Amino acid sequence: MAWIKGHNLHLSLGGPALLDGVDFAIDSGDRVCLVGRNGVGKSTLLRVLAGDLPPDGGKVLVQPGSQIRYLPQEVPSGFSGTTRTIIASGIVGSLSRTQGHSESDPTTLELSQEWDVSVRVNTLLTRLDLDGDKDFSTLSGGLKRRVLLARTLVSHPDILLLDEPTNHLDITAIAGLEKICSEYSGCLVFVTHDRMFADKVATRIFELDRGQLTDWPGNYAEYLRLRELRLQTEAQQDALFDKKLKSEEVWIRQGIKARRTRNMGRVRALEKLRETRRVRRERMGNVRLRLEEAEKSGKLVIEAEHVSYQYEGVSIIKDFSTIIQRGDRVGIIGPNGCGKSTLLGLLLGKLTPVAGHIRQGTRLEVAYFDQLRATLDEEKTVADNVANGRQQVEFAGRSRHIIGYLEDFLFSPDRARMPVKALSGGERNRLLLARLFLQPANLLVMDEPTNDLDVETLELLEGVVGEFEGTLILVSHDRTFLNNVVTSTLVFEGVGEIGEYVGGYDDWLAQRPVLEEVGKVKTVEKVKKTVEKNRERRKSFSERKELASLPGRIESLEEQLASLHQTMADPHFYKNAQGHEVAAIQQKEQLLEQTLAETFQRWEALEAIPD
Repeated sequence: MAWIKGHNLHLSLGGPALLDGVDFAIDSGDRVCLVGRNGVGKSTLLRVLAGDLPPDGGKVLVQPGSQIRYLPQEVPSGFSGTTRTIIASGIVGSLSRTQGHSESDPTTLELSQEWDVSVRVNTLLTRLDLDGDKDFSTLSGGLKRRVLLARTLVSHPDILLLDEPTNHLDITAIAGLEKICSEYSGCLVFVTHDRMFADKVATRIFELDRGQLTDWPGNYAEYLRLRELRLQTEAQQDALFDKKLKSEEVWIRQGIKARRTRNMGRVRALEKLRETRRVRRERMGNVRLRLEEAEKSGKLVIEAEHVSYQYEGVSIIKDFSTIIQRGDRVGIIGPNGCGKSTLLGLLLGKLTPVAGHIRQGTRLEVAYFDQLRATLDEEKTVADNVANGRQQVEFAGRSRHIIGYLEDFLFSPDRARMPVKALSGGERNRLLLARLFLQPANLLVMDEPTNDLDVETLELLEGVVGEFEGTLILVSHDRTFLNNVVTSTLVFEGVGEIGEYVGGYDDWLAQRPVLEEVGKVKTVEKVKKTVEKNRERRKSFSERKELASLPGRIESLEEQLASLHQTMADPHFYKNAQGHEVAAIQQKEQLLEQTLAETFQRWEALEAIPD
């Protein structure tokens, strides 16, 4: 029996139906990625599954006794305490309820369960790179969301619903979340715009389109291939239908001839054709993107020599040097808060280094995409934010009406006249792109442009940026976007230190120093500081229990790896296995190796703490 089912679900929120007779069934072990354009109802469907929003019709059926956990896009209010306390609250309540105790009285938990809570919380703190002693109220919005993500995951629910879990996470946290979700044994349903995350985690794809839900087997890459074939078939069928309708309309307009034939069955068939065409919902159009390019800049765009920068005595950038030339496409990678936006400010001359110097080339025309969206006026309309009250804008050498221009970015006339404060995150990003692309530029600087954009818009943006003949500087946690767009990367490696590599994200993974973990930089200095901090205190009871269990866990992981290597060493394996089976084995091998490395590091850290 499926863990969760949807039966004939209907829902409309004042417009076209978001759910129009939707059916599905999800079993234990399924990891379902819910995809679709912005506004089709993905988040709404998650709310229906979570029980937060009742459907207009139909039912959601859940196995009795199942535990559901839901992570919304926005950070809810009402949480206080340390990071560790808030994460633990996601499991203490469920454990205490199974014993018949009040959720507000976790002190009655058995010692073994207290140890289990501690182990789970510590694991999530490590994988999501969180400080358990930080006060929640002092954290940034991105870190708060990461804490609530950990709180959602910690109870190991039967059904897990995640709405854009990678939003505002850095590459380190995304890699940790990928590992957690890939190992998850319950029912997982998630919405994401991160294509690499979807490809690595999903085992099924649900596509929500025009009120209908289509179930696609396999990972995200297989879904893209099959969807393209389906869209081609759908387009051909629609073309044949429209051709038949057109011929029947010609027949009925012949008037006297049509009436003489007295073929009322054909007339009724035409009426049915008209009704079918009337209710047919077209696919949402694509954003039409094009950059307004300026004249070429000089060959040298930016040169930095031995640049250092500090903030309130803290070193952000140390002895950094680079040369960016016309046509270069530079990606910037690093954890949240490391100084990526500061580096952009230095390169663009908005900040002054405390040491070294930065030289900019000639004839630079800069277009800057701001991740904080600070340049939008919340009270002004969408149109006024782009055209400043004018009815016409100049683009590609000709004048266009602002409403027509905004329709290229999927803003209807009514939406174009709404204030910015009424827009969703994805709409705000499209608005920034609409304004950005009016600026003639030969240096395009983009700070996290991919947040909240649907996959189709992301792919179009990739194409536009790829055709841009000027210079690109891009800050992004979207690994697929980096792979497809940039030709070199600047990577924050430890406090203030920046390494330079050829290629995109995958190329950096292949070139990075051995000391680094997957998706995460960990310098020798940081390890030393952790060990020194641990030596200042003594092991807790839960840490002693965890340390005692680690040798057995390491042995088990090594045995699994050995068995996997034996399977892969068999010459008949690659001959007989299907492509998806080979990929699954290789992915499992990578996950086991990562887990083994992390377990050894945890063992060393616990060993360093005195008894």
